[in-house]
Amino acid sequence: MIARIWHGWTRSWDADAYARYLEATTIPQCRRAPGNRAAYLLRRGECDRTEFVTVTLWDSLAAMRAFTGENGEPPLSSDDARFLIGGAPAVVHYETIDWPG
Repeated sequence: MIARIWHGWTRSWDADAYARYLEATTIPQCRRAPGNRAAYLLRRGECDRTEFVTVTLWDSLAAMRAFTGENGEPPLSSDDARFLIGGAPAVVHYETIDWPG
């Protein structure tokens, strides 16, 4: 199984709106995608910016790439670009070692 961890930052005053956007679009899209096992949205405030982290779990690298694109990093939508600051979001993929079930 593959864990995909994505980090992005918004201005703190945009954080609630961005959270609503992700909860209405990205997270449900991930959860409906073939091969997705879970999708979590995390958030943490840091002074004038808020960090968002998504953790998604996939049956395989192929399943993840079918959703995200060949390199695992889909282009930002105009809505994401409107909210995100600090350059491109960071994306890392891990092979899971211990998974119950």
